[in-house]
Amino acid sequence: MQKINTVYSLILAAGKGSRMNSNKPKVLHPLGGKPLLIHVLESAKKISHHSTVVVGHQADMLIEEIESKWGEKLNNLPNWVHQKEQLGTGHAVKTALNQLQKTIQPDDIVLILYGDVPLIQPSTLQEVINLCENYSLVLLSAQLDNPKGYGRIIRDITQSVVKIVEHKDASNEERAITEINSGILATTFANLQNWTNQLKNDNVQKEFYLTDIVSLCVEHGGGVGAYCLPDNTEIQGINSQAQRAQLERFYQKTKVNKMAEKGLAIADASRIDIRGELSFGKDVFLDVGIIIEGKVTLEDNVSIGAHCVLKDCHIGSDSIIKPYSSIEQSQCGKGCIIGPYARLRPENILHESVHIGNFVEVKKSEIHQHSKINHLSYIGDATIGKNTNIGAGTITCNYDGKNKHQTHIGNHAFVGSGTELVAPVKIGDGATIGAGSTIIRDVPLDDLGLARSKQINIPNWKSQAKK
Repeated sequence: MQKINTVYSLILAAGKGSRMNSNKPKVLHPLGGKPLLIHVLESAKKISHHSTVVVGHQADMLIEEIESKWGEKLNNLPNWVHQKEQLGTGHAVKTALNQLQKTIQPDDIVLILYGDVPLIQPSTLQEVINLCENYSLVLLSAQLDNPKGYGRIIRDITQSVVKIVEHKDASNEERAITEINSGILATTFANLQNWTNQLKNDNVQKEFYLTDIVSLCVEHGGGVGAYCLPDNTEIQGINSQAQRAQLERFYQKTKVNKMAEKGLAIADASRIDIRGELSFGKDVFLDVGIIIEGKVTLEDNVSIGAHCVLKDCHIGSDSIIKPYSSIEQSQCGKGCIIGPYARLRPENILHESVHIGNFVEVKKSEIHQHSKINHLSYIGDATIGKNTNIGAGTITCNYDGKNKHQTHIGNHAFVGSGTELVAPVKIGDGATIGAGSTIIRDVPLDDLGLARSKQINIPNWKSQAKK
């Protein structure tokens, strides 16, 4: 039994993924709102000291997106190794080992992962690593009813693993075997370096197969172990958009069902997408078609209507979000009512019992308790006091073509329908704005502001217009 030293993850992500029919690398395609590669990196981070990713096809695009969009969340970026020629998995690993040898010790464990196998769990990887105490090489395998396309695990009469045969190179007898190789494996750096140096490409594809290290290990007297998964879902790879969509639904349904077990009330687990982190209190209800992105918190007794999109927001207790509403980077206090068809753009703060009605858009504004904007309005770069009513069709004209300006509306104010508030402007406490006004100057405390052009009626206009 050998002691397990530091574990390093080596993730293979150099393939083109031609079956995706896409202009971007396969491992950048999303699952649950995150690139496939990010899922793998997050799992690897929990059980290994550091990760190295082998890239090839459109490497610059891949690295740029991962580092710019996900670098902060990963905290510890991986090392990148370029595989200029796509000569197989064995060649990819050998290319990476040349860089790893600068920091890794011979007895350290190298865990081989794949950037297009996103659901692999840290607990499973830990089982593989643990077996390295007893074997020179450890594989992750699974039993499949339909193993077509997978490499087969070949065992001898003692049930020891002796080699892996790729599907396209397998005989009919070997293709009848249902135990398959996931591709995930672990061994020491010294072993991996030794075996990859001996790989040959005398096969149909003329590639250097990493799986050939199994027979090399056996030839040198090493033992090969295999941890067989009871459920093969974790090792499902993605090679096409159809496979990605299928795995997406499985991923979402699994995630939502786990939340339902913790008390989340949902209308239909198959019609909700959680593409971020959702925290929820008691008696929270989610209707169908909801999309959750970023970090979303729903306090007790929150109800989210059908087809809402919530991104990086906090919804206070007893609030109701009516159907087809969009809330992004905003905070809603207790007892708010939003929607239907409302849009809260970033940087809004809504205090207790604020009402935002149908077809209202709010951006970078603070609205105090018990105020209402119930119909067809745009409020941007504004502060609104408590118990204020904003009439239908109100617009804060906050942009002059060059700069944004603030609108301040006080407590207990009333803004009539069809009003334009040309910022910068202040509406005092208790002030009233007559409907149809264009307000360009401040309205003091308790005053009535009216700014309407003189109405002109032209007699017989219809008959004159026809001439």
